[in-house]
Amino acid sequence: MLNLETAPGAAVEITAWDIVLWGVLPYVMVVVLVGGSIWRYKYDQFGWTTRSSQLYESRLLRIASPLFHFGLLAVIAGHFFGLVIPMAWTQAVGMSQEFYHFNALLVGGIAGVGTLGGILLLIYRRRTTGPVFMATTKNDKSMYVVLTAAILFGLWTTLASVFEGEHGHNYRETVAPWFRSLFIFQPDIAAMASAPFSFHLHTLVGMALFVIWPFTRLVHAFTAPLHYLFRPYIVYRSRDRGPGQPKRKETAGASAARTTGTPARRGWSAVGTRDRDTRNR
Repeated sequence: MLNLETAPGAAVEITAWDIVLWGVLPYVMVVVLVGGSIWRYKYDQFGWTTRSSQLYESRLLRIASPLFHFGLLAVIAGHFFGLVIPMAWTQAVGMSQEFYHFNALLVGGIAGVGTLGGILLLIYRRRTTGPVFMATTKNDKSMYVVLTAAILFGLWTTLASVFEGEHGHNYRETVAPWFRSLFIFQPDIAAMASAPFSFHLHTLVGMALFVIWPFTRLVHAFTAPLHYLFRPYIVYRSRDRGPGQPKRKETAGASAARTTGTPARRGWSAVGTRDRDTRNR
């Protein structure tokens, strides 16, 4: 057992479990996440899908899916702002800790409740809609359990701060420095070890979620069709009219056969080119 100081006069006891959980496990998680995603993309591209069930039921899906996904985007943005941006930076621009804490609770609470409501609706839909439930695999059920647990524990840490008030734990002095230290391969184990149990539990469940990520339908997030937002409009063009074909589209098909004496050509038939037709004669 080691005694490390996180602040002047404050000593934290570091156990072997702390070293494993906060100094080793995060890197194991990254290796599994990256390596598993590469493996999945290389050997299971046909399985790289959400296995959409919209065909079976769409009424609840229209509500639950946007609620969950937009709430999750807000949760991710909140985690980025709280963990990546140091507290000294926000204080330097005049943002007090009280103002930050209020906004974090307000926005984080709304985002967390929305995300939780969305995932619970999705689970309810999957359980009560027969065809959707029949298409649910054991892999999906495990993923839903871990994902819901991560959301619940995250919301727990947020709401607990409301009741603790000004005496609540400031994760920007413990969890955030530990998180940033991982990127320079010098994990601040003492900082994370000094955080409350609720933050430990939320972090562990979050890492478990990323460990199973490449092997579940969650992997589709890495190939979200963001290019759809920037692609040009789809341009449609009509099929060229061949010699003897009627000019009006509504008389094509059977009418073409009557006027030209040739069998009607289906829309999916191959269209030849002049040089190829000449070469084949």
